[in-house]
Amino acid sequence: MKSNLNTENNKEVKGFLKNVEKIGNALPHPAMIFIILSLIVIVISEIVAKTGTPVTYYDAKAAKDVTIKAVSLLNAEGLRYIFNSATKNFTGFAPLGTVLVAMLGVGVAEWSGLINTSLKKLLTGVNARLLTAVVVFAGIMSNIASDAGYVVVIPLGAIVFAGAGRNPIAGLAAAFAGVSGGFSANLIIGTLDPLLAGITNEALKSAGINYQIGATANLYFMMASTFLLTFLGTFVTERIVEKNLGPYTGEYVPNNDAITAEENKGLRNAGLALLVFVLVMAFLMVPQNGLLRVVDEKTGKATLDAFMHGGLIPTILLLFLIPGFAYGKTIGKIKSSNDLVSAMTEAMKSMGGYLVLSFFAAQFVSYFSYTNLGIIVSVKGADFLKTIGFTGLPLVIGFILFSAFINLFMGSASAKWAIMAPVFVPMMFRLGLSPELTQVAFRIGDSSTNIITPLMSYFAMIVVFAQKYDKKSGLGTLISTMLPYSITFIIGWTLLMTIWYFLGLPLGPGAFIHM
Repeated sequence: MKSNLNTENNKEVKGFLKNVEKIGNALPHPAMIFIILSLIVIVISEIVAKTGTPVTYYDAKAAKDVTIKAVSLLNAEGLRYIFNSATKNFTGFAPLGTVLVAMLGVGVAEWSGLINTSLKKLLTGVNARLLTAVVVFAGIMSNIASDAGYVVVIPLGAIVFAGAGRNPIAGLAAAFAGVSGGFSANLIIGTLDPLLAGITNEALKSAGINYQIGATANLYFMMASTFLLTFLGTFVTERIVEKNLGPYTGEYVPNNDAITAEENKGLRNAGLALLVFVLVMAFLMVPQNGLLRVVDEKTGKATLDAFMHGGLIPTILLLFLIPGFAYGKTIGKIKSSNDLVSAMTEAMKSMGGYLVLSFFAAQFVSYFSYTNLGIIVSVKGADFLKTIGFTGLPLVIGFILFSAFINLFMGSASAKWAIMAPVFVPMMFRLGLSPELTQVAFRIGDSSTNIITPLMSYFAMIVVFAQKYDKKSGLGTLISTMLPYSITFIIGWTLLMTIWYFLGLPLGPGAFIHM
């Protein structure tokens, strides 16, 4: 009886996801979707600009009240903006440079054979039962390096699964769930922690509240979240996603030949090259007088903030290029500088589809920002929740769901928090809920829906990655594949928050739930 029940449940889940996939794939090409969305924004901007009322909110970054109204794109000034900013929107699209620069290095490592051989070596020593968990965990931990996980861990997840004889789309999904769905979680402090804490403190200051939080305000909870999301991501991958995808029947064939003595020598030389590079970077970064550190004018301390925001991606390029070159040189794949350039060229060829998508995605994101529609949606929604008057745990859960919903319209976590924090942090503080708790609730909702919104900056890139293994993959395929992760993550993460709330556990060092 139990077996029949499970079979029926699996059929229902698979049928539901297939329907989601059909609906999604019935949509036009992603590039056309962004064109349609851009046209919709243009029309709505005109309507709201003529009929809407101004919106006032406290901007924590600017430390002042800001009043805005919708800006129309259907007038002379708007039309000039559409034409005059098109090229700048494209070249200034943040994920574009990140992806292309990192892929230059990754391309060398892949073309030389280093990635395939390394993964082959790794798979021979890793218990197959732990493979999924390792991929999800690696994705979660990658947010230490900000957005680097999108361009490194996700494609590697697909390759690892393919090498193990499993569906590469499932590996891509598991890595994507970890990188993007688990973006806030980690075992150590990442770049997001001080960023959000700074905005929270500005919100408290603006409300005349004499209370400040540190970058470690959510550390304990996020450490526990890392293990929870690893478990949930592994469960969804193996029990739902892989069963729904079925056996892989695509054209991609991993290289399963045995590792030769020459390849082992190449791995050793690549490892030595990597070690030297890491030591050099440590010398430049770790000492207080390290050359990559910049003195903060306010604190007088030398920090790596500028490097983490600008220099990290070129470092990733070298992190792959140097060992990739050493490996290729050892096995004879790279004989001259021409071969090195050929490797980078091949990497760029595979990104042609992403370049096309990026152009139209950049226009849509720019229009949404220029018209102020993203801010208006967020502020109006925040004001609505404020008037409802929720208290205690229902307010926390409601805020998680609201943050998850708003994330479908605004991709930047810091931008959303700069708008929402001045409203919700003081309000929940006066209701006895700590700013640390409010920030955690925001991070749960914000991360959980990253993997199902096409408005997320890297979503188009993930579609391109998936099409490498299944040419028929589209937005619908990816959304239907990732939907079980999103639902499971937000439910499981909220339950963890509920348990934490009732037990009254500290969210971080000296950071408690109630005031």
